[in-house]
Amino acid sequence: MILVTGGAGFIGANFVLDWLAQCDEPVLNVDKLTYAGNLETLASLDGDQRHVFVQADICDRARIDALLAEYRPRAMVHFAAESHVDRSIHGPGEFVRTNVEGTFTLLEAARGYWSQLDGEARAGFRFLHVSTDEVYGSLAPDAPAFTETHPYEPNSPYSASKAASDHLVRAWHHTYGLPVVTTNCSNNYGPYQFPEKLIPLMIVNALAGKALPIYGDGMNVRDWLYVKDHCSAIRAALAQGRLGETYNVGGWNEMPNLDIVHTICAILDELRPRAEGSYTAQITYVKDRPGHDRRYAIDARKIERELGWRPAETFETGIRKTVQWYLDHAGWVGNVQSGAYREWVSRNYAARDAAA
Repeated sequence: MILVTGGAGFIGANFVLDWLAQCDEPVLNVDKLTYAGNLETLASLDGDQRHVFVQADICDRARIDALLAEYRPRAMVHFAAESHVDRSIHGPGEFVRTNVEGTFTLLEAARGYWSQLDGEARAGFRFLHVSTDEVYGSLAPDAPAFTETHPYEPNSPYSASKAASDHLVRAWHHTYGLPVVTTNCSNNYGPYQFPEKLIPLMIVNALAGKALPIYGDGMNVRDWLYVKDHCSAIRAALAQGRLGETYNVGGWNEMPNLDIVHTICAILDELRPRAEGSYTAQITYVKDRPGHDRRYAIDARKIERELGWRPAETFETGIRKTVQWYLDHAGWVGNVQSGAYREWVSRNYAARDAAA
């Protein structure tokens, strides 16, 4: 069994679904179910004994210790994080708590658990930490892409909290010998992404006839990685990654935000045309957010060289699949936007706690 934290969030849930589609090794899925965690994403696993879901906070050391003792996982894959830059600007405290304190708690729990293992179980244990390219800061337009040795220069509360968590993971390996691997990914997109991030927000707003807000001049550049490609990279890093190493995971798809929005509008014009003309008429420009990094770019040659991984999707194929998914899953979008699903989860688990 493997333990996955944040497995009801966007990337974590995609990873759990892909993992169980690829193999029969069970998953212990630990998620606090904050606003971005959604069990409806995992509805296809209802009744599947390979998937064990536990609602828990990664900062709760006693709970994590108990889960490790009960389920005895061979690996921990740590996705759980607050990840939205705008939210981190308005409320940085929760980002420090989850991303820094939570990672510290997991590392200490993992260290205690791992230190008691013997033989092959001890040698084979892994703690895989999933992080972001935002820890590296901002790149000039013609600067080389981020490599694994690029200095850390985080510019938002979110990226600073993730940088801190990366440093903790590194330190627990070098100080205590904990067998860790870290991955730093570029911007993910794909099915089941909460509609606060750029791509699902543009799709959902376009279909609702709302404005498509673009920060500043829209020329902030990101490297875009289809979420299922990210999942395959994490599987490769978990299986083959060298202990203590970092692997950058990117899609080789640098694009300005404005081009992303125009691409989405063009696909929607084709698949769901509106009577009033192109969706591009809904594009509006808004004041840029504070500390908005100008460019990120990932050099993903190390993971290709060492682990044989490359993304399977181009941006053109991935974005078309993504737009089509949101067109086909209006019910999922409606539930996460309305809050009705989160209210049901709260009532459901409150009832279970009372019954227990």
